Amino acid sequence: MNLTISGHHLEVTAPLREYVLTKMDRVTRHFDQVVDISVLLSIEKQKEKERRQKAEVTLHVKGKDIFVESAHQDLYAAIDDLIDKLDRQVCRHKDRMQDHHHESPKRLGAGDLQ
Repeated sequence: MNLTISGHHLEVTAPLREYVLTKMDRVTRHFDQVVDISVLLSIEKQKEKERRQKAEVTLHVKGKDIFVESAHQDLYAAIDDLIDKLDRQVCRHKDRMQDHHHESPKRLGAGDLQ
Protein backbone atom coordinates (compact mmCIF):
# COMPACT_ATOMS: atom_id res chain seq x y z
CA MET A 1 0.00 0.00 0.00
CA ASN A 2 1.35 3.39 -1.01
CA LEU A 3 0.45 6.36 1.17
CA THR A 4 1.15 9.89 -0.02
CA ILE A 5 0.41 12.88 2.22
CA SER A 6 0.96 16.29 0.67
CA GLY A 7 0.10 19.86 1.54
CA HIS A 8 -1.02 22.79 -0.56
CA HIS A 9 -0.26 26.23 0.98
CA LEU A 10 0.64 24.25 4.09
CA GLU A 11 3.63 22.40 5.49
CA VAL A 12 2.76 18.86 6.56
CA THR A 13 4.37 18.55 9.98
CA ALA A 14 5.24 15.30 11.74
CA PRO A 15 2.29 15.46 14.22
CA LEU A 16 -0.14 16.15 11.36
CA ARG A 17 1.29 13.24 9.35
CA GLU A 18 1.05 10.95 12.39
CA TYR A 19 -2.57 12.02 12.98
CA VAL A 20 -3.53 11.14 9.40
CA LEU A 21 -1.73 7.78 9.65
CA THR A 22 -3.52 6.79 12.86
CA LYS A 23 -6.88 7.75 11.35
CA MET A 24 -6.16 5.80 8.14
CA ASP A 25 -5.63 2.65 10.22
CA ARG A 26 -9.38 2.57 10.81
CA VAL A 27 -10.08 2.44 7.08
CA THR A 28 -7.42 -0.16 6.31
CA ARG A 29 -8.67 -2.30 9.21
CA HIS A 30 -12.11 -2.54 7.57
CA PHE A 31 -10.80 -3.15 4.06
CA ASP A 32 -7.33 -4.54 3.45
CA GLN A 33 -7.29 -4.55 -0.37
CA VAL A 34 -6.17 -0.92 -0.66
CA VAL A 35 -3.59 -0.31 -3.39
CA ASP A 36 -2.85 3.40 -3.09
CA ILE A 37 -3.89 6.31 -0.84
CA SER A 38 -3.29 9.94 -1.71
CA VAL A 39 -4.10 12.60 0.90
CA LEU A 40 -4.07 16.32 0.12
CA LEU A 41 -4.32 18.85 2.94
CA SER A 42 -4.81 22.47 1.92
CA ILE A 43 -5.70 25.92 3.17
CA GLU A 44 -7.78 27.98 0.79
CA LYS A 45 -7.70 31.73 0.72
CA GLN A 46 -11.38 32.41 1.22
CA LYS A 47 -13.02 35.18 3.17
CA GLU A 48 -15.36 32.85 4.99
CA LYS A 49 -13.43 31.09 7.73
CA GLU A 50 -15.79 28.12 8.22
CA ARG A 51 -14.69 26.22 5.12
CA ARG A 52 -11.09 27.33 4.82
CA GLN A 53 -9.15 24.21 5.83
CA LYS A 54 -9.70 21.36 3.40
CA ALA A 55 -8.74 17.69 3.35
CA GLU A 56 -9.10 15.39 0.34
CA VAL A 57 -8.29 11.73 -0.14
CA THR A 58 -8.23 9.48 -3.20
CA LEU A 59 -8.26 5.81 -2.32
CA HIS A 60 -7.46 3.35 -5.10
CA VAL A 61 -8.84 -0.13 -4.49
CA LYS A 62 -9.04 -3.03 -6.90
CA GLY A 63 -11.40 -1.92 -9.65
CA LYS A 64 -12.43 1.46 -8.25
CA ASP A 65 -11.20 4.85 -7.09
CA ILE A 66 -12.91 6.43 -4.09
CA PHE A 67 -12.64 10.21 -3.70
CA VAL A 68 -13.72 12.06 -0.56
CA GLU A 69 -13.27 15.68 0.49
CA SER A 70 -14.10 17.64 3.59
CA ALA A 71 -13.72 21.28 4.64
CA HIS A 72 -13.88 22.78 8.10
CA GLN A 73 -12.61 25.65 10.20
CA ASP A 74 -10.10 23.35 11.94
CA LEU A 75 -7.87 21.01 9.91
CA TYR A 76 -8.04 18.20 12.47
CA ALA A 77 -11.85 18.36 12.42
CA ALA A 78 -11.75 18.26 8.62
CA ILE A 79 -9.58 15.12 8.78
CA ASP A 80 -11.99 13.49 11.27
CA ASP A 81 -14.97 14.23 9.02
CA LEU A 82 -13.02 13.00 6.00
CA ILE A 83 -12.19 9.68 7.65
CA ASP A 84 -15.83 9.18 8.69
CA LYS A 85 -17.00 9.72 5.11
CA LEU A 86 -14.25 7.53 3.70
CA ASP A 87 -15.00 4.72 6.13
CA ARG A 88 -18.68 4.72 5.13
CA GLN A 89 -17.81 4.59 1.43
CA VAL A 90 -15.24 1.82 1.91
CA CYS A 91 -17.71 -0.29 3.92
CA ARG A 92 -20.36 0.25 1.25
CA HIS A 93 -17.87 -0.76 -1.48
CA LYS A 94 -16.91 -3.87 0.50
CA ASP A 95 -20.58 -4.86 0.89
CA ARG A 96 -21.16 -4.47 -2.84
CA MET A 97 -18.16 -6.63 -3.64
CA GLN A 98 -19.30 -9.53 -1.47
CA ASP A 99 -21.54 -12.12 -3.06
CA HIS A 100 -24.89 -12.06 -1.26
CA HIS A 101 -26.53 -14.62 -3.51
CA HIS A 102 -27.37 -17.90 -1.81
CA GLU A 103 -28.83 -21.06 -3.20
CA SER A 104 -32.57 -21.12 -2.59
CA PRO A 105 -33.93 -23.73 -0.14
CA LYS A 106 -36.19 -25.14 -2.89
CA ARG A 107 -33.21 -25.99 -5.07
CA LEU A 108 -31.22 -27.44 -2.21
CA GLY A 109 -34.05 -29.77 -1.07
CA ALA A 110 -35.35 -30.77 -4.54
CA GLY A 111 -32.57 -33.25 -5.24
CA ASP A 112 -32.94 -34.97 -1.88
CA LEU A 113 -36.62 -35.89 -2.38
CA GLN A 114 -36.08 -38.15 -5.40
